[in-house]
Amino acid sequence: MTQRDPRVDAYIAKAAPFAQPLLAWMRDTTHGACADLTEDIKWGMPFFVFQGRPLAHMAAFKQHCAFGLWRGRDVVDNGKEGEAMGQFGRIVTLADLPGPREFKALIKAAVAKSEAGAAEPKVAKPRTAKPLPEMPADLAAALAKKPKALKQFEAFSPTHRRDYLDWVIEAQREETRTRRIVEIVERLLDGQTRYDKRT
Repeated sequence: MTQRDPRVDAYIAKAAPFAQPLLAWMRDTTHGACADLTEDIKWGMPFFVFQGRPLAHMAAFKQHCAFGLWRGRDVVDNGKEGEAMGQFGRIVTLADLPGPREFKALIKAAVAKSEAGAAEPKVAKPRTAKPLPEMPADLAAALAKKPKALKQFEAFSPTHRRDYLDWVIEAQREETRTRRIVEIVERLLDGQTRYDKRT
């Protein structure tokens, strides 16, 4: 059942006089197309929500209104997208909108797209590991002198190795870099990662 939000009533009441009847018409006609909508305020404007997902929004500005379907490109292509927010360009009078029958048909098409999108299983994108930064020469030289530290470094996960490599690479001054390399070797000899607390 349609649920109206009093915050949307307040939004319409605060809009410019020309916008109030436009917003009321868009609201009533949208609800007339789908009985299962709820309302919300997101990003400072009224939204129509279907089964927990945004379906459409409307907004009032100083000299025009706007109405947009969340999956609008899948539903309507009238050449007005880009003129203003939404798919209907700058709405100043009711003549800038489709008639009630066509408007409701667009809302119903958006509902169908939303339902179809919810039914589509989400396929997780395969994660590709970010390559490790190149080993700085001065750190490599320090580790070469301490085989146990080098062995511990190589045994660490890529994340822990990256922590140490980044720590060296990010050093701004030479003395900071040298001090960090000394500490890295000491930590590795103790089997510690960069963020382990020293005992």
